[in-house]
Amino acid sequence: MTGETVYLLCGVWALLMLAMFIQAVRLSYRIEARSPGLTNRSGFPRNAMIFHTVTNTNVARDEETQAMRRRMNRLLLIVLAGFALLWAGVSLVQSAE
Repeated sequence: MTGETVYLLCGVWALLMLAMFIQAVRLSYRIEARSPGLTNRSGFPRNAMIFHTVTNTNVARDEETQAMRRRMNRLLLIVLAGFALLWAGVSLVQSAE
């Protein structure tokens, strides 16, 4: 595999992973807006409470919010699997050299 191909594949992979992570963060903000226990009442901007939404802490229990949470968890698992596949691919290429 040539160097240009590796760079192209890594660039496409990075864009895909970034797009999926951004979608997950956007879903986290939507979940927070629907959950009374996670709403931002301080008036100051804050980071997404992604840990709370992943672990279902203070998240609204209605079916639509829980469906959004499951979709966000699925996106985060896809990102994690993408990193695992990249690690496995890099390990295979290094062992072949």
